[in-house]
Amino acid sequence: MRDLPTNPGFWAEVLQRIRRRTRGAAEAEDLLHAAFLRLERYRAARPVDNPAAFLVQTAVNISIDEHRRERFISPAPLDDYVQILADSSPLQDEVLATRKRLQRARQGIAQMTPRTRQVFLMSRVEGMKHKDIAQRLGISQSAVEKHLARAILFLTDWTQGW
Repeated sequence: MRDLPTNPGFWAEVLQRIRRRTRGAAEAEDLLHAAFLRLERYRAARPVDNPAAFLVQTAVNISIDEHRRERFISPAPLDDYVQILADSSPLQDEVLATRKRLQRARQGIAQMTPRTRQVFLMSRVEGMKHKDIAQRLGISQSAVEKHLARAILFLTDWTQGW
């Protein structure tokens, strides 16, 4: 049984072989250290003919084991679970309150004059521009703006406190 060399060249060569076999793993020195500890335990029971090969192969095996452990055992980040479990839908009480506000707004819209209601719905629901509403209804753009102002002011007062 050969004793381990103490020259730095031997250890640099073993470390370089570990880096090559583990694809440049940054933790090559840690792998060499863990492999050395296993070599010492193994040598206590049986002889090792080629300690350099033993160290390199053991370091590679440790690297593979760590990779498997990280891939299969380590839990996914908590953020992944939060995104999966997060429910972005509104709460039931929020839905109920929104329905009540919508019903109140519908009642207010129903109380507007027919022309003001028509201009308001064309603008807010259909998304039409003032100029297009004026052309369709045969009124001036200024009249469209006045109807919208009336509708918004009325709904603001109508929904006050809701």
